[in-house]
Amino acid sequence: MSFRYGVDHLTLEIVNGIADGSIQAELCQQAVDKINASRHNVDIMANSDKAIYGINTGFGPLCDTQISPAETALLQKNLLITHAVGVGEPIAKAISKLMLITKVHALSQGFSGIRLEVVERMLAFLKLDLIPVVPEQGSVGASGDLAPLSHLFLPLIGEGEFWQGERAVPAIELLREHGLEPLELQAKEGLALINGTQFILSHAITALTKMRYLLDLADLAGAMSIEGMQGSQSPFRAELHEIRPFAGNIEVAARMRKFFEGSQNMAAHVDCDRVQDPYSLRCIPQVHGASRNAFNHLKDLAEIEMNSVTDNPIVISAEEAISGGGFHGQPLAMVLDYTSIAAAELGNIADRRCYLLLEGLHGLPRLLTSSGGLNSGMMIPQYVTAALVTENKSLCFPPSADSVPTSMGQEDHVSMGSISGRKLNQILGNLEKIFAIELMYAAQAIDFRRPNTCSEIIEKNYQLIRAKVAKLEEDRLLKPDIDAIIALVKAQAFIVN
Repeated sequence: MSFRYGVDHLTLEIVNGIADGSIQAELCQQAVDKINASRHNVDIMANSDKAIYGINTGFGPLCDTQISPAETALLQKNLLITHAVGVGEPIAKAISKLMLITKVHALSQGFSGIRLEVVERMLAFLKLDLIPVVPEQGSVGASGDLAPLSHLFLPLIGEGEFWQGERAVPAIELLREHGLEPLELQAKEGLALINGTQFILSHAITALTKMRYLLDLADLAGAMSIEGMQGSQSPFRAELHEIRPFAGNIEVAARMRKFFEGSQNMAAHVDCDRVQDPYSLRCIPQVHGASRNAFNHLKDLAEIEMNSVTDNPIVISAEEAISGGGFHGQPLAMVLDYTSIAAAELGNIADRRCYLLLEGLHGLPRLLTSSGGLNSGMMIPQYVTAALVTENKSLCFPPSADSVPTSMGQEDHVSMGSISGRKLNQILGNLEKIFAIELMYAAQAIDFRRPNTCSEIIEKNYQLIRAKVAKLEEDRLLKPDIDAIIALVKAQAFIVN
């Protein structure tokens, strides 16, 4: 499969495929023609006596200052240099790469007025794995991600840094190594490069990719905990969810039914006298399902953004460039914030299931150890899930609900969406650890239900855990066990479908 920048429709699967090399992406003649036509229009406007924002004027509060054609190149260079003021640790190289890919697609649609030469240099960076170093902090999410995008494109003019393995090295060194001369940016190009939402978007893509698996893993972990508790499977019957047909709830209930198919352990307690289970077991479709609904909303909006033009102004013709707010990050910021709540809730309910497994109910020993007293068993890892859950709650404050005016009041309402994207990914990182502990607990609980067996898929996942972590018989150092299961989660090794 090949993808045509500026022409084809980008999806979550395709953008990840381009990033990992499994999908080839190219600049076809149709896109080249659109880029060249848009650039021709900019050249005409740049030499006009009429003030046109971003093309022959200054920026932000200096939008009423007209710039001569002779000063244009210096203006564009200064724009990148003065806006590259990000601080903090660098974002992951993979996120910088997604920023490049999504920016190429936006610029190739023919509304940004950038020269073909600049887009081709960006594609050369991708081909040669010359990925710029971008600090994580400094964007307010309107006029897009100015600071991070400035860092992303400093190497175009011979400034900034590239990744070389785990090291950040001066971009000029690697440019020389590959025989590439720094470019001199022309009218509109600096603005086209640094206006946009690609930092927010690339964090959303990263979060969606991780959360898609974690949603499935949440169902698996819940099912294994129910097996360990010998809980009821009736709350997952289709009839219950058909009369409240939220898409996420229906999907989760169906997945839970699949996890219990052919379970001897489930059949062993079908006639027990328990009337109902606590909410953290029987309300899994409602809670996990709500998180799936939020995920689907973010995915829909992120895919719109992947195929959008988000710089400013937008070049319409040789006479007109529309200056608006297409760079404003609010459409993604708001949904990133409530997806953060959705992700945190998956951890909240998982922690409650961990606690239930320790209580010594329904035939399980307290603290999941048959030799309590001298042994603390699995008591303390739940402290960790409690801490992680609270950390996630603290990360759920919505940055998009805040705004601090910038640019001398010209940019008087901003989205803070870059913070929303970063925080969602932090929450998901904590969620991986919470699920690792729940899976460790669930496997220990299932051991106390032997010789009963579970469904084939749960038994395979149980064996995956036991291949790394032995049943706890006497107290031992549990951190290596937890770390081993976290590694399985991060590698997406569990069978979730």
